[in-house]
Amino acid sequence: MNMLYRRMAATVLLAAALLSSLMTIRAAAAYDDTRPYNWYVVRKKDHTQPDADPNMTFVEKYGGYYVDKRHSGLGEGDERVVYLTFDAGYENGNVARILDTMKEKDVKGAFFILGNMTARFPELVMRMKDEGHTVCNHTYSHNDMSAVQSEEEFSAELTKMADAYRELTGCEMAKYYRPPQGRFSERSLRFAQNLGYKTIFWSFAYADWDNDKQPSCDFAMKKITDNIHNGAVILLHPTSKTNADILGGLIDKLRAEGYRFGTLDELCAAK
Repeated sequence: MNMLYRRMAATVLLAAALLSSLMTIRAAAAYDDTRPYNWYVVRKKDHTQPDADPNMTFVEKYGGYYVDKRHSGLGEGDERVVYLTFDAGYENGNVARILDTMKEKDVKGAFFILGNMTARFPELVMRMKDEGHTVCNHTYSHNDMSAVQSEEEFSAELTKMADAYRELTGCEMAKYYRPPQGRFSERSLRFAQNLGYKTIFWSFAYADWDNDKQPSCDFAMKKITDNIHNGAVILLHPTSKTNADILGGLIDKLRAEGYRFGTLDELCAAK
C-alpha cells in the first residue's frame, strides 16, 4: 500500500511540474514586446528626483536614460547638474532666439532634430553644430516608432536622419535618440540599442508645445523652478515663445542655485 501511495504522490508531483512548465511556456509566449508606452515621470514637490512608472523602468536595460542618478543630493557638498534638451522639428523664429541666448550665456545643450530641420532650416542645424551643441536623432519623419515591427524599418528612419545630417554638416550625428512624442515599445528600444543609440527620455517637461496656448512667462518659470532637481534631464520645445522669453533668466536662476549644465556624453558616461 505504501508503494502505491508513493507512486500516486510521484505521479501528482510530476503532473504539477508539467503543468507549471506549460504555464511558464504559455506566459513567455504571451509576452508582447510591442506593447506601446508613453513616457512620463511622477513629479515630486521637494526637489528630489522623480520616479519613473515601475512598468517602464526596463528602459535602462536598453541604454535608456531619463535622469542622472549619480547626482541626486542637494546637500551643501553635492555637485548640482542639469541637462538642457530640446526637441526641434521646425523654426518659427524662436529656435534662433534659443540659440542666441545659449550662445550669450555660454551654455551647451542637446537638440533632437527631425528631417524638416536639415531640409528647410539648414543654417540653424549648422549653428547647433558650430556652437558646440549635441545634435541628436529624433527620427526623420516623427512617426510613432512603437508601431514599427521590423528592425530594418526602424533603422531606415534613424539612418535617413543621420544621413541628412552628415550630408549637410560633413559630421556624424551623435548616437542619441529620443522617440517622437515619448512613445516607445520594448522592441523599439532594443532596435535602437542594436543600432548603437542611447535613448534619452526626460525627468521634467511641461505643456510648452502648443504655440496657440503658450503659458505665461511667470507660470512657466515657476513650473520649471518648482520642479527642478539635481540630475534633471529637462525637455523644452524651442519653438515655444515662452521658452525663448524666459531661457536667459532661467539659466541665470539655476546657476545662482549652484547648478551647472551638463552634456549627454557626461550623462551616459556611467554605462
